[in-house]
Amino acid sequence: MSVLVLGLETSCDETSAAVIADGRKILSNVISSQIPVHQKYGGVVPELASRRHVENVIPVVDQALTEAGVRLADIDAVGVTYGPGLVGALLVGVAAAKALAFAASIPLIAVHHLEGHMFAPFLTHPELEPPFVALIVSGGHTSLVEVRDYASFYLLGQTRDDAAGEAFDKVARVLGLPYPGGPQVETLAAEGNPRAIRFPRSFSGDETFEFSFSGLKSAVINTLHTAEQRGHSLNPADVAASFQQAVVDILAEKSLQAVQNCKSRSLVLSGGVAANQSLRWELERRCQAAGVRLYCPDTVLCTDNAAMIGCRAFYQMQSGDISDLSLNAVPSLPLGGKRKNRNVDSKET
Repeated sequence: MSVLVLGLETSCDETSAAVIADGRKILSNVISSQIPVHQKYGGVVPELASRRHVENVIPVVDQALTEAGVRLADIDAVGVTYGPGLVGALLVGVAAAKALAFAASIPLIAVHHLEGHMFAPFLTHPELEPPFVALIVSGGHTSLVEVRDYASFYLLGQTRDDAAGEAFDKVARVLGLPYPGGPQVETLAAEGNPRAIRFPRSFSGDETFEFSFSGLKSAVINTLHTAEQRGHSLNPADVAASFQQAVVDILAEKSLQAVQNCKSRSLVLSGGVAANQSLRWELERRCQAAGVRLYCPDTVLCTDNAAMIGCRAFYQMQSGDISDLSLNAVPSLPLGGKRKNRNVDSKET
């Protein structure tokens, strides 16, 4: 008989619920996006996001159960994102998950948002098994993690300032592109020359697994401002393409370096920026040349979703990583800063 996990994800501006069977099969994955709500503000407004989660969470859960053809009584555990993320948004999901777990007398499982992203490719690639190296690239995070098994991870390095997705959004804003900026920059870049402008690539060529995109973002802004002050005309598509190429180059370089350092034969790409086709193509090209297998989740599993949370929760349940009803949201939860029964290491590189 299948083990069914109900996953909940409310870390930012998507209210999502999913039913996952045996950790790998998606029975439902309902995502209620708030993009139209926040678009006119140019970014996510935390208070508005929290209010929408309150309105949406129970209807989304009901829809997920209906689409999966199950009842709450059929569910074996509830997994929920408890950090990192927006505190108000996280609290809505945690409160809903606690209520559901209490009502159904089933285990409550606290899931780290980034671990959810790391596990998203399991839902697309049934053959994927640890160990592997994971590159997590999103609006709030850029991290390289060695996944040793289903419950043991080693943080190799992460961004020291802006995340890659955050840099995409800020560059989109200065180019006058609408929110969300990442897909807009990618679309515009397709019309430009990625070698037109040589933007900096921080930490390129060194032996660390750290990232930095603040300098790259500033270089784009300074280039545009300088051209404007001098009365020069720059092709926005060339700017977008050159910026995107710089991000892709450094992500690909560091990822392959990490794979070689860990003596791994598999690289997992996940997070919102994992939907970027230029990044996928470049990683695939480099992985093929190095004899490494690249695993990417389906596009719908790149952005925030509850299916990945349900997947991760299943494997936590298998290892006995269960929470009690005192669970609280941890908005600044680091990858490696976990409850004592988690086997997660980190290091400074």
